[in-house]
Amino acid sequence: MDKIGDHAIVLGASVGGLLAARALAESYDAVTVVERDVLPSGAENRHGVPQGRHGHGLLARGARTMDELFPGILDELIADGAPVIADGDLSEMHFVLGGHRLASSGRFRDHRATYVPSRPLLEHHVRRRVRAIPNITLLDGHNVGDLTTTPDRRRITGVQVGSREGVRTMTADLVVDAMGRGARTPAGLEKLGYGRPVEEHVVVHVVYRSQLLRLAPGTPMEKMVLIGAVPGRPAGMALFGYENGTWLFTVAAMAGREPPPSRDGMISAVEAYAPDHVVAALRTAEPLGEVAQHKFPSSQWRHYERMRRFPDGLLVFGDAICSFNPIYGQGMTVAAVEAMSLRDCLRRGEDDLSHRFFRAAKKPIGAAWQLAIGSDLALPEVEGPRSVQTRLGNAYVARVLAAAENDPVVVDRFLRVSSLMDPPGHLMHPALVGRVCIGNLRRHRRTGGAPMAVPSEIGTSLSALRR
Repeated sequence: MDKIGDHAIVLGASVGGLLAARALAESYDAVTVVERDVLPSGAENRHGVPQGRHGHGLLARGARTMDELFPGILDELIADGAPVIADGDLSEMHFVLGGHRLASSGRFRDHRATYVPSRPLLEHHVRRRVRAIPNITLLDGHNVGDLTTTPDRRRITGVQVGSREGVRTMTADLVVDAMGRGARTPAGLEKLGYGRPVEEHVVVHVVYRSQLLRLAPGTPMEKMVLIGAVPGRPAGMALFGYENGTWLFTVAAMAGREPPPSRDGMISAVEAYAPDHVVAALRTAEPLGEVAQHKFPSSQWRHYERMRRFPDGLLVFGDAICSFNPIYGQGMTVAAVEAMSLRDCLRRGEDDLSHRFFRAAKKPIGAAWQLAIGSDLALPEVEGPRSVQTRLGNAYVARVLAAAENDPVVVDRFLRVSSLMDPPGHLMHPALVGRVCIGNLRRHRRTGGAPMAVPSEIGTSLSALRR
């Protein structure tokens, strides 16, 4: 396709920055990715990705999108040892969400696979594929300084970068800030007279600690174990099988709670809610390295799409726009969808590019935000306003999860939404609502408890959920 510019610069070589570079490479003669870290040659953790030592999720939509951007990358991950749950085999997953153990038999209707690479392995493969694109250069070991502009400040013309050799200015037709939630674009915009974007926050105070393990030979274990937080216990755990026969054990806590700092303490903390075979496997496992810790204060959405004025020649991407509670594993998938949106916007030229891109990015961000914030606010320990839509949505999701205990079709539909394959409104499809009602009535008959009927008031929020 025809190029629309000579040079584009991406600030940050995280997965989001690399995906942005892939999209830009089709529209610019040259793309330079500037990264502070010295990038590893293999699948290694690095200082600039402190959360890389913890559990990550490549949701179904993210996997498919990455395979579209880098054809064959999923097969390469499997060849390099990344576990895969073929055809969505529910027997290889142990999911407890909202206090409900999801059905453990059946398969996804579209036979979609679930991929479980570690963050270092995934980033290594994405980075390797980006390096292979002839017009992309990865400039590592360089710090990012101030943006440069035209005299009237209406257009960004480049950025200052520094290394041991000194500071220089790199010029560009487009600069893309992919430097994460700590990105300095809001301050830079204010300095240039544009003001800051409106920011939306939900304070979650997540602390998670992770330990890489090797399970004892012959230990029976699902490939993915995930137990979410519930009211009264704003904490959960995960155990993921990774490449090279390793497993990652993560304990996360929210709302001011913290997991114990040692492996033994972490295991003791999950004994009350993890299944016996998981606890037994953790106690006999061999630890590999030290316990890692990461803290996350709040979900944060910078609403660039609402800004009335924005300089030409600048975009913001990935976590620098919106960073979600990492418990839900949405970040990389949203970045992949944003990359597709960016590619589509570039194909229509550079006129009004920033506004077109921010509007396009709002759709996947909004869907992920709605799911994450709804789940966070289902916990009374998390402070924040709960709209009528949020309360009704959470009441209905509780009934969906209750029906999912014994109905693999409901599991499939729910996981399609939570993995961003379908919009949240698909949970309100009449056929699914019917299955949820029937499932809750059957559950009531088995347990003798109060029936979890779908409240009629939920219908009043149907149009909002479908947005």
